[in-house]
Amino acid sequence: MSPTRIGVVGSGVTGTRVVAQLVTLGGTRIAVTDSNRLKAQQLAALYRNDGVDVDVVDDTELTQCHVVVLACAKPHVALAKQLLGTGIHVVSMSDDLGDTMQLLQLHETARQNNATLVVGAAASPGLSGLLINHAMSAFDTIDEAHIALHGTGGPNCAHQHHDALAGQSVGWHDGDWLRRPAGSGRELCWFPEPVGAYDCYRAEMTDPVLLKHALPQLHRITARMSATRRDRFTARLPMMSPPHAEGGMGSVRVEVRGWKSGSRAVDIVGVADRVAQIAGVVAGSVAHEIAGGGITETGVVVLGSASVPNERLLSTVQRSGIQLHEFVGS
Repeated sequence: MSPTRIGVVGSGVTGTRVVAQLVTLGGTRIAVTDSNRLKAQQLAALYRNDGVDVDVVDDTELTQCHVVVLACAKPHVALAKQLLGTGIHVVSMSDDLGDTMQLLQLHETARQNNATLVVGAAASPGLSGLLINHAMSAFDTIDEAHIALHGTGGPNCAHQHHDALAGQSVGWHDGDWLRRPAGSGRELCWFPEPVGAYDCYRAEMTDPVLLKHALPQLHRITARMSATRRDRFTARLPMMSPPHAEGGMGSVRVEVRGWKSGSRAVDIVGVADRVAQIAGVVAGSVAHEIAGGGITETGVVVLGSASVPNERLLSTVQRSGIQLHEFVGS
């Protein structure tokens, strides 16, 4: 039997990391497509002498794939709907709130076509859900989750970071959605070394929406990202200079609160690595899991939910070199 074919849309920084993870995990053929065909060809050429099956295809050939990872710029909803309509499983790395809300509405489309749509399979969202699921195993019950993100991946991620500080943050608070201005609510967050401490602010992030979908028992969910004074003051203006090809060391940190043996407790879990690397490893691992039959739930699926093999996915992420750092307090 020939290996399962996995498609990757986008050959930028994150798409490159997705392909690298799929190659590492093995057992699949990979089809890459990009609006810039030269970039896709350059990515495929990296593996030409390694005996790895990485081909450059047109968009129309994605229908020959079993799973497709959307590692391209937003929006993802139109392409996801098209692929789901033909019964193809989709893994979206989108971290745009509007795009995510529309992707969540494709639940019935996916179910009717016996397909899986994983929404938010990146760093934050994505790894954040896996980390919360990991942390909650030490609790009797959890009722709060607070996310913090430092750093950006490629240029598209940098633009999204810029826009997120200009919008409205959403958070879940005791049965109601709260909206607050992005760039407010400063909080000093300690990230795993070598990142260290950064001031973090409310931002238009998708984690609260997706985590409430995955873990409905949570009473309070917030998400913040690190930002400088300049980031906040220029958020509503065009970016002052072109973003770097890839940001430096980043981090995802989750703070989980709940009850242990009748006492209130707080645990913090995080990782420190390049954000594109984290996102690519997570998305690639999820696609590989679907291709291998490890995720069979049809419809919309969010990492951290009970229908996902969260611990196995997190183990795959760790084997890829991303280390967990934990602080346990009370």
